[in-house]
Amino acid sequence: MANDQLKKPLPSEDEQRDFYQKLRYKIQKWVEGKSGKSSRLLKYVLFAPDFFHLLMRLMLDNRIDSKSKSMIGAGILYFFAPVDLLPEAIMGPAGFADDVVVAVYIVNTLLNKYPKEIIESHWAGDTSLLTVVSKLAGTGNKWASRLPAGKMVKRFLK
Repeated sequence: MANDQLKKPLPSEDEQRDFYQKLRYKIQKWVEGKSGKSSRLLKYVLFAPDFFHLLMRLMLDNRIDSKSKSMIGAGILYFFAPVDLLPEAIMGPAGFADDVVVAVYIVNTLLNKYPKEIIESHWAGDTSLLTVVSKLAGTGNKWASRLPAGKMVKRFLK
């Protein structure tokens, strides 16, 4: 039964794009409904689908070496981890904030290793990747280095 599932073809590019757009729209509507002090941080949650998409595409890029793909894989797994710093099951979409921090940490590391054109070629966000990363990197790298996935990423870099 499980092998039958593995034999199914991947969703088409259109189906993947539709899923990505729907997820982004749902998170955007959720963020717009929030107010107060925490709403400033929630706007970064909107980048969760963008960074997840970027990490997935980078895993398929043959220009990225296997050591870097191990780091990228750790970031992808962090998105799925049921227990993390801010679990989505408890926090709702706000739980993606720590996932974004981990992804920014990984992407920033990749941008220091590979030509930016390679990384940017997979970016689907509305805002420039370099703009997003530069806004989030300083704070994000401090947070990520304290998270379990951030520590795991550091091990891959040694």
